[in-house]
Amino acid sequence: MKDIVIHECGLRDGLQAEARTVPTETKLGWIGALESSGVDIIQVGSFVHPEKVPQMADTDALFRTLTERGAGKAVFSGLVLNEKGLERGLACGVGMFCLGVSASETHSRKNTGMGTEEAQRRIIATAKRAVELGKRVQVSVQSAFGCGFEGRIPEERVLSIVKAYLEAGLTNISLADTAGHAYPEQVRRLFGALFELSSDIQCTCHFHDTYGLGMANVYAALEAGVTTFETAFGGLGGCPFTKVAAGNVPTEDVVHSLKRRGQCQGIDLGALIGLARDVSGHFGRELPGRVYKTGPLSY
Repeated sequence: MKDIVIHECGLRDGLQAEARTVPTETKLGWIGALESSGVDIIQVGSFVHPEKVPQMADTDALFRTLTERGAGKAVFSGLVLNEKGLERGLACGVGMFCLGVSASETHSRKNTGMGTEEAQRRIIATAKRAVELGKRVQVSVQSAFGCGFEGRIPEERVLSIVKAYLEAGLTNISLADTAGHAYPEQVRRLFGALFELSSDIQCTCHFHDTYGLGMANVYAALEAGVTTFETAFGGLGGCPFTKVAAGNVPTEDVVHSLKRRGQCQGIDLGALIGLARDVSGHFGRELPGRVYKTGPLSY
């Protein structure tokens, strides 16, 4: 079996829609728990305007603290939406830059203030600059499987964005199910089409569980050959700029399931469950995840 990479997005996607701001010191504690668990990549935050997404106001400070502390095994990623975000990320020590273009014109304008065509042009230029500076880069297609505002997204539109990435030399590509509309057959078909475009492509998937198919879509992506999975502790999450926001697939649920296949053996499931319980206690409510509540199977 191929090695699995877990890209933990709880600090960014998990928190961005939460009304109650999490203190920086608390976030640093959660990042420490994720490091201890052995996940591969930790998305620390996004470089957006603090008035639009108040939870991300301390992203620069978090990265500076982590940079000053020194590097561990985990890679710290950050989401940037434009050139200014890249400059901020470069100044505070981002380990991997994540940039994306929405295949939905409506979602793109709500999320970035730009249409898809303009966003694609600017994001590709920004990503290429980061690569030229020797930085690790991942580019994504958001709303790749459907949009809460526009409904079905033509697969040809998704593939055209991916082709533009590949033509620019950007091969680390994520398909994000921002609205949670994906279903397994669609996931297998679309990722299969991506792998046919280039033998160099590295595919990542990002699923939301809006309509209850999150874990089914994880397995469909796995069957298609995807090896990197973006998840969030406790199943927190949801884009504040989509129509119906819902949580990500839970990190501990994905890891628990993949361990039964003999994968993710280097990740401490107990540490992830403990973190999900801490986060649940912090917010004073149950999270969407299941394994942190039921406990793991022991066989």
